[in-house]
Amino acid sequence: MSDIFSRRQVLRGSGLAVATTLLSRFPAGASSLPVLGEYDVVVVGSGASGMTAALTAAKRGLSCVVVEKAPTFGGSAARSGAGIWIPNNPVILAAGVPDTYAKAAQYLAAVVGDGSSPARQKAYLDNGPAMISFVLNNSPLRFRFMDGYSDYYPELPGGMPNGRSIEPDMFDGNLLGAELAHLNPAYLPVPAGLVVFSSEYKWLNLAAVNAKGVAVSAGCLARGTAAAAAGQKPLTMGQALAAGLRAGLMGANVPVWLNTPLTDLHVEGDRVTGVVVTSNGVPGLVRARRGVMIGSGGFEHNADMRVQYQRQPITTYWTVGAKENTGDGIQAGIRLGAALNLMEDSWWGPAIPLPDEPYFCLAERTLPGSLIVNQAGSRFVNEAAPYSDVVHVMYDKNPTAPDIPAWMITDQNYRNRYLFRDVLPALPFPDAWYQSGAVVQAWTIEDLATKIGVPSATLRTTVNRFNGFAFSGVDADFRRGRSAYDHYYTDPAVLPNSCLAPLWEAPFYAFKIVPGDLGTKGGLVTDERARVLREDGSAILGLWAAGNASAAVMGHSYAGAGSTIGPAMTFGYVAANDIASTT
Repeated sequence: MSDIFSRRQVLRGSGLAVATTLLSRFPAGASSLPVLGEYDVVVVGSGASGMTAALTAAKRGLSCVVVEKAPTFGGSAARSGAGIWIPNNPVILAAGVPDTYAKAAQYLAAVVGDGSSPARQKAYLDNGPAMISFVLNNSPLRFRFMDGYSDYYPELPGGMPNGRSIEPDMFDGNLLGAELAHLNPAYLPVPAGLVVFSSEYKWLNLAAVNAKGVAVSAGCLARGTAAAAAGQKPLTMGQALAAGLRAGLMGANVPVWLNTPLTDLHVEGDRVTGVVVTSNGVPGLVRARRGVMIGSGGFEHNADMRVQYQRQPITTYWTVGAKENTGDGIQAGIRLGAALNLMEDSWWGPAIPLPDEPYFCLAERTLPGSLIVNQAGSRFVNEAAPYSDVVHVMYDKNPTAPDIPAWMITDQNYRNRYLFRDVLPALPFPDAWYQSGAVVQAWTIEDLATKIGVPSATLRTTVNRFNGFAFSGVDADFRRGRSAYDHYYTDPAVLPNSCLAPLWEAPFYAFKIVPGDLGTKGGLVTDERARVLREDGSAILGLWAAGNASAAVMGHSYAGAGSTIGPAMTFGYVAANDIASTT
């Protein structure tokens, strides 16, 4: 098989051979448990992969149930911006995007390389557009092209500077009835009275200094006003995606059992035939006549697993993934001898450890007038690079040039111009941010350096050099602004390089930067049919996986906005179709 396993994983796999045999003979006492139900398909997890799989299974004529650990449905997808990266899909083609299968295949191969098998990459490209058409035809979800949101490496062969990503259109929460109360809340709620799409945040950040930003803000307010007048409960981004998929399941009569965590997989002979869950505090068995699909998310909130598999320093506090994601499905697969890959990696991004929760930085580190330095006071990365790349660099360089935490440096001119998280331009930051040490303020660069513990002279030299780049428009050190992607979250009024502006107006600010993530990306190795594989490449009969419970088809890279959700939904769709086709 082409997926590459670490030596540690191979050794662990050999040690599991005996355990696998025992499990096949003695399925953890599950035969004595009360049977809670019997279905053709049992789906574990109600995120994007799980609900797409369940909807597909139901529409293929299979009986299906979704078991969900949390008291809410939607998982990390409901918390997200819900970008969906699916090349050559019907939504972007209808919008006139000049994408083709050949372009997409060329680009994906260039981005991912040998990070996943060519067969899985082909399955993704083959099935992604069909999955979008299926969701459109079998749920109330509708999608919008995220016009201008560049692929993350648009200069590579097949890359598209105007992007391929889509996101959900507005969804009326009234369609869910009482079930709306069980929707997992958003990571950053849309302000009351507004209807905001993910692709519009870049303009809201600029509303104080840009005419289009003002117009987009007015449009968000107008949509919110119209929705209120119509008696709607408008949902966008991840809230719309999760709600729309849930509405599709309701229409297909697929039950979703909340507060029902997976305890183990049930095995009879050499086949997975159900799941052991806990319902109302009591263990029980849910039988699966055709198969089990694991869509239970990653292990970002499992401290032991993060320490075991990932680089240090690491913590469960820096992630914004759903808190229930503790690797339950991955661990159940491990107990059956499943192979693992990419466990050291995550959907990384620079984050500020604010006292209430980490803040995943997108625009803030890219907008002109900000730079990131290590603990020596020097820049070490293109701050506007794709967010996963920035954290990869942080971990790569930290052992010899410590940068965890790093510091993002800005000035008052930057603060006067741009929205920062939900703090309007020029307004003070909450006192709690300063008290926690996540934000530091000083009236000179030298005093700021002293407060954050970096050499004053070095930080001053770094800022002076960066200011020179801003005036010339050329970042001679890290080429910030060379890629079209670098300019997505920038200020078009700033010339000659919209990524670069000098820091000159006191006071100055430093924001602590740590390796945050949207979730882990390593997990069970699957093939192009989404079947879970053993170390020797054989399939575990009756077991499929998708989403962050499986090793990402993106490998160590990140093709564009929605490279998490796009494959999750696609391989959920692939898994269900494969189950339906398997006798």
